Amino acid sequence: MTAVGEQTASQRLALGVAQQSLASGFERSGVGLHSGESVRLRVLPAPVGAGRYFVRVDLPDQPQIPAQLAAVYQTRLSTELRHHAASVRTVEHLLAALAALGIDNARIEIDGVEVPLLDGSAQGWVEAIQQAGWVAQPQPRPIRRLSQPIWLQSGDAFVAALPAAALRFTYGIDFELAAIGNQWQSWAPEALSPDARGEDSFAAAIAPARTFGLAHQLEALRQQGLIRGGSLDNALVCDESGWLNPPLRFSNEPVRHKLLDLVGDLSLLGDFPVAHFLAYKASHELHLRLAQQLDRCLSH
Repeated sequence: MTAVGEQTASQRLALGVAQQSLASGFERSGVGLHSGESVRLRVLPAPVGAGRYFVRVDLPDQPQIPAQLAAVYQTRLSTELRHHAASVRTVEHLLAALAALGIDNARIEIDGVEVPLLDGSAQGWVEAIQQAGWVAQPQPRPIRRLSQPIWLQSGDAFVAALPAAALRFTYGIDFELAAIGNQWQSWAPEALSPDARGEDSFAAAIAPARTFGLAHQLEALRQQGLIRGGSLDNALVCDESGWLNPPLRFSNEPVRHKLLDLVGDLSLLGDFPVAHFLAYKASHELHLRLAQQLDRCLSH
């Protein structure tokens, strides 16, 4: 028998822990990746059981948009949520930071259509959460376990959720450009808590990874009204000769960023089921199809 004080983080997670919210709020401003518009965003404490949700403070009556699967509107190059006529786009980096750091309940006030990209990673969000602090709330975080594997495939891309003893995320990508090539990353959180700061923590291993793009695709995307706010200051760009704006923060920074996106998209489940999530050459669409299948499976 293992004494309580000797239990691993995974065992404590399996036993359930209290929900958490921020101890204080914080504010950040920046440019949206696709809209190119400047926006201000405030993240505030929220009551137990409220979940994570956006509030469009620039619109009449300040409509709320829940960070839930039911609100997913579109997934082209980012995840967009919509509730009635109000929407918010590129939510995945901020939501990944909140969920991975164990912030279950948060009110996110935003005065525009898209979450600021900051430097293209989740590092700025993680630092802001850690500075704001967090508080435990008097209700346990739900613990759901997967009992059977789920696989979804699109061409040679796939996503899967496998029964496991502890939460883990694994991602693989494969690009013809030599600077990227074939990359893999696996990450298992020691705990969903802002004070997890070791070299394998979300804050150190995943959050700093920046979004990336391929130089030969950029002009076509701009002509389609996308990536208007993208630049060499907030995204890594690669062509046949290599990276246009080195150095990288990790040798496999692109796949770490894809794993970051997966964490953010799966956060729309509300809580992470205890499972091993596996993705290869996937997209926001595949991530969210997996989340929807998981939600149906775990609801029965």
